Amino acid sequence: MRRTVAGLVIAGAMTVGAGVASPAAAHPQDKGPAAFAQKITTKNVLRHLQQLQKIAEQNGGNRAASTPGYEASAAYVEKTLRKAGYTTERDYFTFDREILDAQTLTLTPAVGDPVGFEVDQMAYSPSTPVGGTTADVASPTDTFGCAAETWSGVDVAGKIALVSRGGCAFALKGATAEAAGAAAVVVYNNTDGLLNGTLGEENGVGIAVAGISQADGQTLVAAAASGPLNLTLDVRSHVEASESFNVIAETRQGRDDNVVMLGAHLDGVEDGPGINDNGSGSAALLEVAVQLADSKRLNNTVRFAWWGAEELGLIGSTRYVTELATQPGELDRIATYLNFDMIGSPNYIIGVYDADESTYEAPVAVPEGSVATEKVFTDYFDSIGQPWVDTEFSGRSDYQAFILNGIPASGLFTGADDVKTDAEVALFGGTAGITHDPNYHSPGDDLTNISTKALGIMSKAVAFATYSFAQDTSAVNGVSGLGDQPGKPGKPGKHGKPGKPGKGHDLGVRGWDRAA
Repeated sequence: MRRTVAGLVIAGAMTVGAGVASPAAAHPQDKGPAAFAQKITTKNVLRHLQQLQKIAEQNGGNRAASTPGYEASAAYVEKTLRKAGYTTERDYFTFDREILDAQTLTLTPAVGDPVGFEVDQMAYSPSTPVGGTTADVASPTDTFGCAAETWSGVDVAGKIALVSRGGCAFALKGATAEAAGAAAVVVYNNTDGLLNGTLGEENGVGIAVAGISQADGQTLVAAAASGPLNLTLDVRSHVEASESFNVIAETRQGRDDNVVMLGAHLDGVEDGPGINDNGSGSAALLEVAVQLADSKRLNNTVRFAWWGAEELGLIGSTRYVTELATQPGELDRIATYLNFDMIGSPNYIIGVYDADESTYEAPVAVPEGSVATEKVFTDYFDSIGQPWVDTEFSGRSDYQAFILNGIPASGLFTGADDVKTDAEVALFGGTAGITHDPNYHSPGDDLTNISTKALGIMSKAVAFATYSFAQDTSAVNGVSGLGDQPGKPGKPGKHGKPGKPGKGHDLGVRGWDRAA
């Protein structure tokens, strides 16, 4: 049974329910999903993570998209899969990537040394001139600067507008300040942390707009209240065409008209090895694929994807689904999609995407069948007495493109930059008041940043769900058993290349996925 306490869903022990393949659905030599889950050992998953750590160390400290570290990571995944008997496919895509040339904000006081502040050029913002824009600071009458009247009577011409986040879109703040005569705009956050914003495409703003933290903004506002404040904002970038790829493989067994798809992004950020984010999901997926290759009979095809360029805006998975959508019937073949992004966080929770919205109202449409997909994970945890919590079904990972195209989805997550609560500590241990992953998107996301306990729990859950759906997806889409393939009654169809999309147009998207 489940009950909600302070926003958490707490598991009570129960038997595995509907939607999970029973052992009888498997080949007599295969003992079912619970037995298959036990084949996945933390030791083997860690061995894959050790290789990814080594690859990062040998390639500039990271495994980011379109880098030698990503190429080496993909090569390791491919080699491991081929050794297990899979045919692998690289699904290439090109995209426009924003390259930073300068990113500084400097205060030049009347007396003393210059002081630098961390700053971020907003996506789709114009650049400053080479050397930056140097000017005094001006602020609107209401701090937000959303309406023209808030600049009435303010000497802003030729100055750097300093405004707070909130009240309207960043593009409107920029356009309003520009119309009042500002030379550039700096927006400070209204919550902790650096402001990473976007103006949106075709925004019409002609001056540079950048974000800073709330603390730095308040410091500058207080200093400006005491007299003229001179800043130099230097934020410059350019766009380059880049190429990356996804790695795709699928089982040789199983009906081709009912494909169970699983994915994890293989790339990391440029600032570190990316071992939890997302070596953890990639390594678990890889070990599940290796072990599944030994299964004697699968009713449904299982397709695995290691996505590229997720950290640059979900690019690889979006491109893949977009291309499949151009091919009649291809998306209809996918019964459900399972996503695994960060499953070894050091201050972990055991989280399941909340498709049934029992804790969080989803900000996106939840495709039919997603609740049944979620239930396989939650029933599994309940059956072994493992506490778990809901995490928002937000679409903010590689399942986004799938759910936008009506494909059921769910997944697992151990937490990123949310702060751990006392209630979560009561369920999972750890430390309240700090984030689930204190090294999220940082150089510290290395092999020491993994909870082996969380990794083991989640890896077995990945395996359980994979094997369950490999045998039976009837709870999700009404399809049960091996079925009949054209020309081969009661037999799986012949497998060609693993779900490779056809050639299409370039994505033409920017580098970062930034919330306004």
